Amino acid sequence: MSVLVYIESENSKFKKSSYEALCYGRALADSIGKKVCGVVINCSNTENLNSYGADKIININSSDLVDFSSKKYAHALVEIVKSENSKIIILSSSPNSKYLGAHLSGITDSSFVSNVVKLPESSNPFIVKRTCFTNKAFSLTELTSDLKIISITSNSFGIVEKPNNPENETVEIKGISTNQKILDIEKESGTVTIADAEIVVSGGRGLKGPENWEMIESLAETLGAATACSKPVSDMGWRPHSEHVGQTGKPVASNLYIAIGISGAIQHLAGINSSKVKVVINNDPEAPFFKAADYGVVGDAFEIVPSLIKKLKARQ
Repeated sequence: MSVLVYIESENSKFKKSSYEALCYGRALADSIGKKVCGVVINCSNTENLNSYGADKIININSSDLVDFSSKKYAHALVEIVKSENSKIIILSSSPNSKYLGAHLSGITDSSFVSNVVKLPESSNPFIVKRTCFTNKAFSLTELTSDLKIISITSNSFGIVEKPNNPENETVEIKGISTNQKILDIEKESGTVTIADAEIVVSGGRGLKGPENWEMIESLAETLGAATACSKPVSDMGWRPHSEHVGQTGKPVASNLYIAIGISGAIQHLAGINSSKVKVVINNDPEAPFFKAADYGVVGDAFEIVPSLIKKLKARQ
């Protein structure tokens, strides 16, 4: 029996959140005396995973799983759960993994808990700590089913290298079909994705128009950060919807979140509340974001941000 970790990838590149999930799985397996089995899909080159403690890596090779489909992926993973006799599945906190967790739970009639922030408080009974009420509180949740599915919050556990020499196996799975149909796939642009970013630089309506977004991109490039935006900005077409963060967009759990010209609507704050340090730059001292921020600068972003970029480049 092993702890099963789904290792998410895109274009054969593993996501940072998947490394964290694998490290979490290793620590959990050590605490209960089990082995760790990582599962990848259509990704034969898995050498990058050797540093994170897996005892075994299974590559599911299937032409039916070229594009992500939560139902198809769930049916494929169930086959591995059966063959490995796994009782615990670890997922990252990406939207795809959460969709996958829900379908896995339905197919296997199992407990599924998202937003987990640390190793189980107890293994018998199996109790995990998770965030709730849009990250304003914590709850202790007991999983009572035979198979337990956990999705861990990004940047909550960290990445700790534990080199190993895992066994590698390739499994062919064919004939997977569901009633889901993929109509379109919108790819994120930029060198750093929001999901994997340590730092996120986000802009709002205070930037006055898309022509001023070069300032956001310049700051992000200087910091090695991802760019993001508030909902009104994406609704107006200034930026693609793939950059919209918040409760109704993509959740952010970065180490540093910089909000420029964003007032801080409750939906936006709920989606970025898991970020460890929040910085706001706004010319309105009454902006709600200041109440949630760790650091705030009241002033004109068109003066402050270029000066900040200049100072950062001088330090570099």
